[in-house]
Amino acid sequence: MQETNKKFNELLQKRSQLFADILKLSSLLHGSWLERYSTCTRVECKCHQGQRHGPHYCLVVNENGKQRQKYIPQSKVDDAQKGLSQYKRLQEIISQITLINLEILKEEAKHENC
Repeated sequence: MQETNKKFNELLQKRSQLFADILKLSSLLHGSWLERYSTCTRVECKCHQGQRHGPHYCLVVNENGKQRQKYIPQSKVDDAQKGLSQYKRLQEIISQITLINLEILKEEAKHENC
């Protein structure tokens, strides 16, 4: 019984730590990274011979069920990529919390059967 309580408390503590980690993800961005290269309307421009303009960076996001490309200025590329990394971390944390919650349910069921 003592061992079960210890395991239960460790699970609760680990879950609390993961929720605290979520609070640190204040810059997270959910979307897909896109590098775009384009051609302009000037016929004599080098972009028509294969040297396209770019890269231009965008974050593809869903707004009201539609995909939208949001331009990211060159000066904010690192910040945007950090936000995407934070979103991946959030997904990892959610997976860990799910596994912990399943363990907690199992531990609680053991206590009910005692």
